[in-house]
Amino acid sequence: MNKYYPPVFNETQFHCIHCGVFSKQVWSDIYFRTIHSFVISPIRTCVCVHCNEYSYWYEQKMIIPAEAPVAPAHIDMPESILREYNEARSIFVKSPRATAALLRLAIQKLMIELGEQGENINNDIKSLVSKGLPAQVQQAFDYCRVVGNNAVHPGEINLNDTPEMAQHLFEMINFIIEDRITRPKQIAALYDKLPEGARKAIEKRDS
Repeated sequence: MNKYYPPVFNETQFHCIHCGVFSKQVWSDIYFRTIHSFVISPIRTCVCVHCNEYSYWYEQKMIIPAEAPVAPAHIDMPESILREYNEARSIFVKSPRATAALLRLAIQKLMIELGEQGENINNDIKSLVSKGLPAQVQQAFDYCRVVGNNAVHPGEINLNDTPEMAQHLFEMINFIIEDRITRPKQIAALYDKLPEGARKAIEKRDS
């Protein structure tokens, strides 16, 4: 999975909110003409060199389009959690806390996809660890669990003051899907291309 670089005010390269391509971005000021002079607007424009589509920014935040500058769903994201993920993207700018709560629900549904109960995230993580879950993936799950829990039951983390913590949830979920779903699928597809005789010999060896 390629690293996602979200749109950031005045950055000259990032993944375009329109076409999704990592591309050069050109920034410009908007001027208003008065009777005697030109006045710079507080709104800046940004055009993607790849697709030539514009975004508009005010007080260092994207206002048009309204979609949040966060990572799109992984191509292998299960349909069962895609709705929550995309809904979380659509409300991130307005409510990081609601975003985190939705992504917590997405993690619960993802646990079911991974063969767990999906009732208690902490217990599901413990179960996956006992089955050999890599430490990095465990940490990604626990990041989602702790941040998500603080959205539902406010505690030590104020997501409205630290929206970047909610933003990282999108990256964590995509990372988990890459490790737990995409890579095993890719390896299985390559393994299936081995000659049948070789695969039967391997099965016999391990039986």
